[in-house]
Amino acid sequence: MIIEPLGGSYDRKAFSCGVLALDQYLHELASQGVKRRVSNCFVAADRDVDLIAAYYTLAASSVPIASLPEDLTRRLPRYPVLSAILIGRLAVDTRYQGQRVGSILIVDALRRCAQAAPASFVLIVDAKDDKAATFYCKHGFRPFQDRPLSLFLSVATALKLFD
Repeated sequence: MIIEPLGGSYDRKAFSCGVLALDQYLHELASQGVKRRVSNCFVAADRDVDLIAAYYTLAASSVPIASLPEDLTRRLPRYPVLSAILIGRLAVDTRYQGQRVGSILIVDALRRCAQAAPASFVLIVDAKDDKAATFYCKHGFRPFQDRPLSLFLSVATALKLFD
């Protein structure tokens, strides 16, 4: 399996994760987001069978410093907002669910955040439901206090965890 930017060589219509909105995004909208520079889309491709096993999107974002816990921000300058990267969508095809592909995508997203020219303090995600939130929590993400389905992970912390 290889993780690469979304390209035109795969049959996106064959992808099905079981969540209609996530399927439709890949089928119909992902390439538009990339072309318009709204987000980047990366696919985990199973080259043996020429299928997209999973995908995720990344976009620039920011987070108010006041929304993060003090243990994370106490030594930071008091900027009103901090740079962040948003995982806008993450989905795994039903044929690949339960094989840790989603975990591999999170590690890949963190690697891309760490290598990006502009620094980002946190990786954030808006989970679709409690099941998705639990998945992210297992990978070290913490919920924002006022939004339990919005979660964050310090990039520095993640690099220590996943190195």
